[in-house]
Amino acid sequence: MKETLKRYAKRYFIDAMGAMALGLFASLLIGTIFNAIGMIPGLSVMSQIGKGAQGVAGPAMAVAIALSLKAHPLVVFTCAGVGALANSLGGAGGPLAVFIIAIIAAEIGMLVSKKTKVDILVTPFVTLLVGGLLSVWCAPYIGEVVGLISKFIGWATLQQPLLMGILVSVTVGVALTLPISSAAICASLGLSGLMSGDAGLALAGGAAVAGCCAQMVGFAVMSFKENKWGGLVSQGIGTSMLQMPNIIHNPRIWIPATLTSAITGPLATCVFEMQMYGEAINSGMGTCGLLGPVGIILGWFGGAYPGTVGVMDWVGLGLICFILPAVLSLAFSEFLYKIKWIKPGDLTLQQ
Repeated sequence: MKETLKRYAKRYFIDAMGAMALGLFASLLIGTIFNAIGMIPGLSVMSQIGKGAQGVAGPAMAVAIALSLKAHPLVVFTCAGVGALANSLGGAGGPLAVFIIAIIAAEIGMLVSKKTKVDILVTPFVTLLVGGLLSVWCAPYIGEVVGLISKFIGWATLQQPLLMGILVSVTVGVALTLPISSAAICASLGLSGLMSGDAGLALAGGAAVAGCCAQMVGFAVMSFKENKWGGLVSQGIGTSMLQMPNIIHNPRIWIPATLTSAITGPLATCVFEMQMYGEAINSGMGTCGLLGPVGIILGWFGGAYPGTVGVMDWVGLGLICFILPAVLSLAFSEFLYKIKWIKPGDLTLQQ
């Protein structure tokens, strides 16, 4: 029973959610970047390309999820329509609606796929029927629930920026290093003020960026002695998830980056008021491809950022995303080396 639960947890909350994040990246996020490039005089065609990519976020997520479940081609292709409908009807909870409904539609579609002589009709019919009905009946309610959760997070962040700064930063940062998708979580919860104009959600998105950067930059810097420049790049611009085997072996190596996120998160919310007005998925990207900071910047100049951008905004971005994660994580790790909670080789990446 335990092994079965582990298998399904990996299938849906690691493989499928990770694939969903890739689908978001390949549509909504890359489209946003193209839109930003299109703001340069003479490059308006890039905005057209970007809007096209953003418009297929739902299908891209659903197809990616179906592929991660190793669904047959007809199921995968039909899930494009399921994703489009679920995302549009899900409103604020569109990504979460796509995640849940695409999984169910793909799994049921696989039950009939290649089982009849008229598979080309039966498989897409069943897959679309299940996904379509669930989208119509359930997606709006999923959107309402997500909307309420998002509003609560926004309200709580405005009421208690210190506490929520710590909570959001640590939670999303830990999720980024775990083999689940922090980007998909942030997208599902709408941790950005872009669509809602909610200053609380924008602050929560800034705290999420802080937590993710703390994990990635922290692990990259404190393991530099073992992993050199290759490790610095692969963790600092790639993913801190590479440290998971070492965390399992010695969980104490997670302390420096996590403590750092507990410091940089409230600094982001209370001192620098770092707000995410880019796409919500950026909130869970950290320094992966520099997309966390890039999301903040795109929000300043291409989103709905309500203020003017000053020197302190840039100073805060540099400190929260790069300088403090490096300095604090290194300091904490050196202390843990001295008390022998961390030993040489504990942070060496497996080849």
